[in-house]
Amino acid sequence: MKRLVCVVLCVSLGMVLCGNAVAASPAINSAVIKTRIWNDNPTSIVTTTNSYASSITIKDEQVDAGGWGNLHDFRLSADGGTTPASFANGDAFRFASDVTITGTGNAEAGLQVSPWWSPDGDGKFMIKSSGEIAVFGGRLPFYSFTVSDGLQYTLGDTIRMEVRYDPRDLSSVNPATIEYLVTMGATTYSSGALRFDQGNPAEGYGSWGMLNSAQVGGYFQPQVALPGFWEQATFENMSYSDVPEPATMMILGLGSLFLARRRK
Repeated sequence: MKRLVCVVLCVSLGMVLCGNAVAASPAINSAVIKTRIWNDNPTSIVTTTNSYASSITIKDEQVDAGGWGNLHDFRLSADGGTTPASFANGDAFRFASDVTITGTGNAEAGLQVSPWWSPDGDGKFMIKSSGEIAVFGGRLPFYSFTVSDGLQYTLGDTIRMEVRYDPRDLSSVNPATIEYLVTMGATTYSSGALRFDQGNPAEGYGSWGMLNSAQVGGYFQPQVALPGFWEQATFENMSYSDVPEPATMMILGLGSLFLARRRK
């Protein structure tokens, strides 16, 4: 009996100590598409389909005049696709998608974990039709699969992209981490768990992680090309889930161990 009481106390104490680690992530059930965030070519023809989580497509045709390019995105939603879900600094999650770029011009596309101050433009896990695969911007730690792993994207290919965010303790000793994964063919490449820096806690959005009011989803950025050119991004087989904090899993494991010993 004493051992059982000890298990309950250890689990309860662990839930308190984990703090941010046990925060409830948004209950994602849909996605919302936003077009023409950048609108260098307002006369282009944009078409979209939204069948989250099986498929989202964004196509931009006749992007052939003015400026550098257009920007469109989609965001995970917890209210049936009405508004983007807001992620807190302590929300653990995984998000993955098969991503394909097709067309006759240049474009980039990929996943995003965007910060509160730039919910559409920054925080990109990118593939480019010219070949580069990299992560940069917003709160995301930089990583290049092209430089570190020798990977190149080929226009028309489908690759699987995934982000795994773990808030841990959100402290200088144990900051949040994020892992980027790319699957090409039968091989999966990982950045490993990359640590966040402090950020600016005086702004009131937290520290040592992606910060509060983040948004998660994907983006498509076609470049201005010759008349008649078109580009399309396709996101398929999307997968979203909460990820238990490792400390929580350790506590549950200890509880199982205590119970196993009690049964003996």
